[in-house]
Amino acid sequence: MSLDDHDVEKIWMDGELVDWDDAQVHVLSHVIHYGSGVFEGIRCYDTVDGPAVFRHEEHYERLADSAKTLDIEMGYTVDELVEATRDLIRENGLASCYIRPIVFYGYNKLGLNPEGCPVKTAIAVWPWGAYLGDDAIENGVDVAVSSWRKHHSSQIPTTAKVTGAYVNSIMASLEAKSNGYVEAIVLDKEGSVAEGPGENIFMIDDGKIYTPPVDSSILDGITRQSVIEVARDLGYEVVEKRISRGELYTADELFFTGTAAEVTPIRSVDDRPVRDDGRGPVTKEIQKTFFEATEGRLDEYTDWLDYI
Repeated sequence: MSLDDHDVEKIWMDGELVDWDDAQVHVLSHVIHYGSGVFEGIRCYDTVDGPAVFRHEEHYERLADSAKTLDIEMGYTVDELVEATRDLIRENGLASCYIRPIVFYGYNKLGLNPEGCPVKTAIAVWPWGAYLGDDAIENGVDVAVSSWRKHHSSQIPTTAKVTGAYVNSIMASLEAKSNGYVEAIVLDKEGSVAEGPGENIFMIDDGKIYTPPVDSSILDGITRQSVIEVARDLGYEVVEKRISRGELYTADELFFTGTAAEVTPIRSVDDRPVRDDGRGPVTKEIQKTFFEATEGRLDEYTDWLDYI
């Protein structure tokens, strides 16, 4: 969905609700030139008991940790940002939405050192459906392994969602789309599977579920953590291990996870089909349970939902 195609009136900026079109920053803001900001992606779901934000506090705790990584002193506590998000969703009258908080160095001076630049905070919400296409959840997506490698954690912290670091993801995604694929898979510095440009990856082989470990230069996604918990609750063995590119070609099933992607099957890798039907039985079972949890239909996962 284009951001111009929305029915949202307000954005929260530095403690105030402002009109969507007035939520602007100066062109010489530090973040524009150097990518000196941190952000989050969160979803609010339309559950059986009304709108609820998925793992609300955990996302803001990660935002705070990301800010520490970039030496940004946030002007708001996690609790204050959680409450601001609730107010914003109510103000805009949304039953479900995507939530984008961002904390960044603003306008004062230019130069790599951001000292003296004010820290700005904003939260935007808008309706957003399936990230990788309307039929992707059921039919899967075609992906390609990118020629671009994921940066190592010794270069840019991979556990933090730093705005500038996502140029790496942009390059991989652009390459994939220019070659006719829906999404990319990036390898780490050693050539093992890392993740998608904005997604974690899972592989099913002989009934076991595998996913790259955190030291494979991945973001330890909150949806990733949730899916690991769901899979183990369903009785599957989940193993964190390094995955080679060749293993992708022989896997029984593959799927992406992420706030935007949710749980999306991978139909093919480098034109090699994973499954002719697009979505395997293990992926389907995990999807079903995950979406029932986000819809508030499973009591064992109600603590993941913050009702508005």
